[in-house]
Amino acid sequence: MKRSSLIPIGESIHASIPKTGKVMKQLAELGRDGYSVPSEPLDYIRVLIESQADEGADYIAVNLDAFGEDDPQVAVDMMVGYVRLVRKWGRGVPICIDSSNDDVLTAGLIEWYNTAEQVKQPLINSVKIYTVDKILALKKKYDFAFIGLLVSEGKPTGPGGSHSVDELYNLAKRIFDVAVGQYKFKPEQIFFDSTVFPLAIDMPMEPNVPGYTYRTFETIKRIKSDPKMKGVHFSLGISNCAQDLPGRKVGICRAYLAKVMEYGLDAAIVNVAHHYGRVEPAAELLELVDAYAKMDGSVQSLNKAMELMGKFCRESRESA
Repeated sequence: MKRSSLIPIGESIHASIPKTGKVMKQLAELGRDGYSVPSEPLDYIRVLIESQADEGADYIAVNLDAFGEDDPQVAVDMMVGYVRLVRKWGRGVPICIDSSNDDVLTAGLIEWYNTAEQVKQPLINSVKIYTVDKILALKKKYDFAFIGLLVSEGKPTGPGGSHSVDELYNLAKRIFDVAVGQYKFKPEQIFFDSTVFPLAIDMPMEPNVPGYTYRTFETIKRIKSDPKMKGVHFSLGISNCAQDLPGRKVGICRAYLAKVMEYGLDAAIVNVAHHYGRVEPAAELLELVDAYAKMDGSVQSLNKAMELMGKFCRESRESA
C-alpha cells in the first residue's frame, strides 16, 4: 500500500449515517450521564473514535446537525459531550467540529480547550463568507484551523444557475483576505471546500454549460496555483460523489479522489478504513471520473461522460 500526502478527516461520527445516528440517539436518551457511564451505545462510539485514530485520521469529524433540527440547543449540548469523548479516546487526534450551526461550532471549540491537557489544534467546518467574522473572531482566544465553504448568500450567477469557477475563486480570495489580513490565520490553517456534486446527476440541462465536477476541479486548480494563497488546503466530502450510483461506490470514491488530487486536493472527509489515497483506483473508474472532470460544456465532452456513465451503470447492474 503506497503512502499518501492526503490529510484524511474521519467521517464516521455523523448523525446522518443510519446505524451511527441510531446509536447516537440511544446515547442521548441516557441523559448527561450517558457520556461518562459505561453502556453499549457509549462503547460503540468509543470504537468509532479509536478505530478512526488507529486507521490514520488526521482529524475526527463529529456532525450532530440532525439532532438540532427542532431545537438547535440539543445539538449544542451534544457537541460538548462528543468533544469530551474525542479528547478522551482519540489518541491525541484533534476533532473536526462539523456543523451548519455557528453556536455548535463555538460550543465545540470552547469545550475542546476546556482542559489542562495539551491538545492539538482542532478544525472547524465550516465558515462561509457571511459567517466569517463571527467564527474567525474566536481566533483571539482559541487556536484552530477552519474549512471555508465556498457558497454565497446571493443567488449564483454562473453557468447553469450555480457558481462559476470565477465566483468560487473570488469567494475563496475574500475568505482568505479576511482570515489572513484581519484575523492573522496562517495559510496552512485554511481549508477550502466547494462541495461535491453526485456524478449520477451531473448532467447540465443547457448547451455550453460545464458540469459541476468540472467547476469544482478547476476551482481547486485555480486556488492552488495562486501564489498569494500558497499553503492553503482544499478538502471535499468525497462520499457524495457516489450518491445514487448502482454499485462500486468505494471504487468510484477512490477514483474520484485520485483524480481530484491531480488538480491539487490535499484533504478529504472520508471513511478512513478504506485507506483512500493509498490504494490504486480501477483504470475504468478513473476514466469515468476523468470524463466528468473534463465536461467543459462541449457536446463532445458531455457525450463521452454520458456514454461512460451508461456503460458503468449497465455493468454494475449486471454484476449485481
